[in-house]
Amino acid sequence: MNPDLLRSIVEGLIFSHSEPLSAQSIASVVQDASPKEIQSILDGLEQEYLQRSRGFVLSKVAGGYQFRSLSHIAPWILEMRRMKPARLSRAGLETLAIVAYNQPITRNQIEQIRGVETAGTIKSLLERDLISVVGRKDIPGRPLLYGTSKRFLEVFGLEDLTSLPPLPEIETLPDEEGEPVSAEEDELTPEEPD
Repeated sequence: MNPDLLRSIVEGLIFSHSEPLSAQSIASVVQDASPKEIQSILDGLEQEYLQRSRGFVLSKVAGGYQFRSLSHIAPWILEMRRMKPARLSRAGLETLAIVAYNQPITRNQIEQIRGVETAGTIKSLLERDLISVVGRKDIPGRPLLYGTSKRFLEVFGLEDLTSLPPLPEIETLPDEEGEPVSAEEDELTPEEPD
C-alpha cells in the first residue's frame, strides 16, 4: 500500500473515532499493513502534531491514540460548548484514588480506608464510567470488586495504570504552622459530609 495513503487512512480513522485506537485495532481494518507499520506511522504522527503548535495533538491514552485538544485552550472550548466541566466532589476524588491505587478492591475495603460509607460515591463513579465492577471476591457474601475503567485512563490522560504517579511515603504531615506532626497524632476530620 502507498505509504501516503496508509498515513491518511490511519489519521482519518483516529479522527473519526471517539475512543482511542491501538495499532492492532487499526491493523484489523487496514489488512494490507502490519501493526508494526501502523505503529511507526502513529509515532511519526504523534511527533508531527507536537511540533505543529496547533490546538490539538495526537496523544497516547488508554492503550491507544486519540486526538485531544491542548489543556490550556480548554476555557475557550468550554465557552463554545457553553457548559462547565463535570467536577468530582472531594469524596469522589478520594474514592477514585483509593480504587486506582488498590484495585481490585471491595466497597468494604474502601470504607475502611476512608472511614465513611461510600455507596453513593461508588454509584456516582460507576455512572460516570470512571470505575467498573471487575469481579467478585472469593469470600463469604462474594462482594463486588471495583477497578478503574478505560474511561478513567482517558479522562486523566494516562496511557495505562503504570502511568499513575507514585504515592508519597507519609512519615509526617506538616501542621498549619509547617511543623511536622506524626501521622498517628494528627486527627483528620472531614470538612464536608458525604
